[in-house]
Amino acid sequence: MMKEALLIIDMSNDFIHDQGGLTSGKVGQQIVPNIITLANEFLEEGKEVVICMDAHQENDEHFKIWPVHNVIGSWGQDLYGELKTWFEANQNLAQVTYVPKQEYDAFYNTNLEEILKSKNIDTVHLSGVCTDICDFLTAYGAYARGFHTVAESKCMTTFSEHHDVFLQQMKNIFKTEIR
Repeated sequence: MMKEALLIIDMSNDFIHDQGGLTSGKVGQQIVPNIITLANEFLEEGKEVVICMDAHQENDEHFKIWPVHNVIGSWGQDLYGELKTWFEANQNLAQVTYVPKQEYDAFYNTNLEEILKSKNIDTVHLSGVCTDICDFLTAYGAYARGFHTVAESKCMTTFSEHHDVFLQQMKNIFKTEIR
């Protein structure tokens, strides 16, 4: 029997809010209800939910490539809108975990793999932003560590036109199941 976890990737004010530093804007805002519904389903079924959040220092090297975003402790790094409300209501549950990350892949230099393996998780469901950057590279990170991956396509988006292309790449390269 599969043990599953939902990864909610980078759903911060900076990536989703209209005034965010590196926002996907309306397309990101539109997936919030889908993510909340899925997260609630996971909790009701006794499954894990992990918030994977970009966490940068003020002088981070990423800011040579990207606009300033997700500075640790800033408004921009806070979960966006109803997701923040959802997290605040559920953060004390043993099934809910918050993992800060400094790179695109939520597994790279974090304790995400250890958390999932300690709970005997073998399947990760991907949600959040951006399909062609952090979602894609987290799918790779999961695949490289032996996890089965599921892309929750109605719970993912990006600020480019590459959403569908990268979902197909996940399927072709990492054997990701697309839902």
